Amino acid sequence: MNAVAKVVEQAPPVAEGATLLQVISRAASDQGTDVEKMERLMAMYERIEAKRAEAAYASALSDMQDALPAIGERGKAKVNGEVRYTFALWEDINTAIKPVLKAHGFALSFRTDFTDGISITAVLSHRAGHSERTTIKLPADSSGSKNAVQAVASSVSYGKRYTAGALLNLTSHGEDDDAYRAAADYITGEQAVTLREMLEVTGSNQANFLKWLNVSSLSDIPAKRYGDALAQLKRKERAK
Repeated sequence: MNAVAKVVEQAPPVAEGATLLQVISRAASDQGTDVEKMERLMAMYERIEAKRAEAAYASALSDMQDALPAIGERGKAKVNGEVRYTFALWEDINTAIKPVLKAHGFALSFRTDFTDGISITAVLSHRAGHSERTTIKLPADSSGSKNAVQAVASSVSYGKRYTAGALLNLTSHGEDDDAYRAAADYITGEQAVTLREMLEVTGSNQANFLKWLNVSSLSDIPAKRYGDALAQLKRKERAK
């Protein structure tokens, strides 16, 4: 039994990907390497890396939850001139979540298919390589005397709102909710703790950080600046 075969037979499922990659590299340079054994090594490596990427995705998604803002519902659905319900506009959602996604290593993209109805798929990808997706299929929204193009655009917008909300567990609130808006003017206690921990991890000077944000304390940071503040510290962490 050659060295490669022994590795395949003896390597535990939790073998480190980097170590296995070194074995694969050596095996590739050996003309006597059995092709079948080489394929088994590659399959093992791919499984390890996929699990590692999935774990990184789950960890980053958990960390990101407190940073995701609630979105104001500026959209109004009317029937016979009366507002039946309100909803968060896609442009508001996109503007609010982009800096938070970037700070945590995520990217959100969409795929549309008009073959049979209107199908919108949201794909949430993490820099480690793992991604998750969800799909909704809709008819064209012809309500409110929309023309054909407006009907399709409305359904696509709804699909983006729905699928993004499903992947990220987003919440929204009414524009006339004064109590919520007052509470949401500044970052939460949990967000302040997150920033404080990041300041310690990156060895950042808190006074300089607060000066950059033009505030006197972490609790005074405006909610709308949280994404930028966290992204700045995340960039510094990656640069270390």
